[in-house]
Amino acid sequence: MSPVNPALAGRVFPSSSYLVGREKIREFALAVRSSNPLHHDVGVAREAGFVDVIAPTTFTTVVQQRAIMALLRTPDTGLDPTRVVHTSEKIEHQRPIVSGDDLSTTLTITGVTVRAGSAILSTVSEIHDVTDALVATVTSTLLARGEGA
Repeated sequence: MSPVNPALAGRVFPSSSYLVGREKIREFALAVRSSNPLHHDVGVAREAGFVDVIAPTTFTTVVQQRAIMALLRTPDTGLDPTRVVHTSEKIEHQRPIVSGDDLSTTLTITGVTVRAGSAILSTVSEIHDVTDALVATVTSTLLARGEGA
C-alpha cells in the first residue's frame, strides 16, 4: 500500500513569487543547449518585440519548482521526496516568459491513483504574472514510488 495521502486530490499548493532574471534565462538556455538568440541577446529579443530575452519553453520547470517543493515538504502528504519522479509534462504557454517577469505558481493535485504500491499524482500548475494574467499552464504526472518499487 502506498503511504501517499489519498485525500491529496483537490489540494492546492501555492508558491511565492519568482522574479525571472536575464542571466538565469541564459544559463537555462545553455543547459538545454538552446542557441536561439532570443534566449541570449537582448537586442535580438527587442527587435522581435520583447522587452528583454525570453525563456525557453521548459523554463516553466524553474518557475514552478517552489510550488512542487511546497507539495513535497508538506508533512501530511505522505510523500518521500527521494522516491518521487517526474513522469510526464505538457506545457501550454499564453505568452513567453520574459526576463523581468514576476511570476507565481499555483499547483493543484487533480488526481491520485494507487497502483502496485506506488502512487501516481496528476497535477496542474498555473503560472501567473503580477497582473494575475495566466502565462502558462503545466500539466504533469508525478510517480511516488512505494517501498518495494
